[in-house]
Amino acid sequence: MLLQHLIRIPSVNPDNAAPDQAGVTHEQALANFLAEWLTDIGAEVTLEEIQPRRPNLIARFAPLDGRPRILLGPHLDTVGVENMTIDPFSAEIRDGKIWGRGACDTKGPMAAMLEALRENKNILADLPVAVDFVAFMGEEASQHGSKHFAKHHAADYQFAIVGEPTSMDIVHLSKGSLWATLTATGIAAHSSQPHLGDNAILKLSRALLELQETLVPALAAYNNPILGPSTINVGTISGGTAANIVPNFAKAQIDIRQTPELHSAGGALQLLRETIARLRLPLEIEYAHENPPMETDADNPFIEKLLATDPRTKLVGAPWFSDAAHLSAAGIPSICIGPGSIAQAHTKDEFIEIEAYEEGRAFLSKFIRSLAE
Repeated sequence: MLLQHLIRIPSVNPDNAAPDQAGVTHEQALANFLAEWLTDIGAEVTLEEIQPRRPNLIARFAPLDGRPRILLGPHLDTVGVENMTIDPFSAEIRDGKIWGRGACDTKGPMAAMLEALRENKNILADLPVAVDFVAFMGEEASQHGSKHFAKHHAADYQFAIVGEPTSMDIVHLSKGSLWATLTATGIAAHSSQPHLGDNAILKLSRALLELQETLVPALAAYNNPILGPSTINVGTISGGTAANIVPNFAKAQIDIRQTPELHSAGGALQLLRETIARLRLPLEIEYAHENPPMETDADNPFIEKLLATDPRTKLVGAPWFSDAAHLSAAGIPSICIGPGSIAQAHTKDEFIEIEAYEEGRAFLSKFIRSLAE
């Protein structure tokens, strides 16, 4: 079965796994397999190298001839496999489920898209709306794949269907994110005379507590009726070199999830900078990576066609982030949809229910056929 084969190709994001002995990243191995598979069903395939040996894959079944164009777009990479309690790449079938890393995030949605394309391969070239398949590298880290694609190809597309495990609901609204590394510096000293030093860990801890207490209500003011408030989480903290040395350096990583309302007001990074300055906190922003939220009009005709495909499908919002936001920000109305539950994504025993997978495949196949109407 195709999904089993995809799971058995390890495609852990290379930021968390080294290339193999031949210098091939795991994303590239999956892209190479997909290129051959898609060529066999009639696609013209291009691999665009975004970073060394880390491509995006673009498969077209119809030429760029001016007709409206949409894309089906999962991502190639998965998160890491540390602490998993099952063989991450066995793709074992058990208890009505397929088990393994990526089974639901996002090789299940990917395989459902691919099978739907194969089932309709004889009509794809003649549809009034062209359907491309695009697989993005790097979604589980910095989304370089979707950013590159959005920059260079957005003008060709009227709609994007991004593959994520949504239980086949249509995610048309999602939060953005800000990942920031905050640092504090101090003065090193022998721990027997701590008064001669300046403890960076304590400075950072106190500053983080004050930052948290100030930002929580400030972020809550940027509330979305579907997504709820913007939020902050302190995810990691580290510093020092030994117990007998007063630490002169400490850092923490924070994650702010921002609603469209906060993004429209200037964004999470601006709010973070202003708050640090106003409170005169002893913090420096060493690194910041901000992603936009996604908000696609529910009246989009492609959303209406998706809703008509199955009466059980509904419009929802999601607190998580995906490649769809970068496509949306570049002007491609975008949504996320796919079989599987987000509750199983990144888990120690990831799986997708076979029945859910088959329902997703059938849904997407029916949607593609509806484009002929």
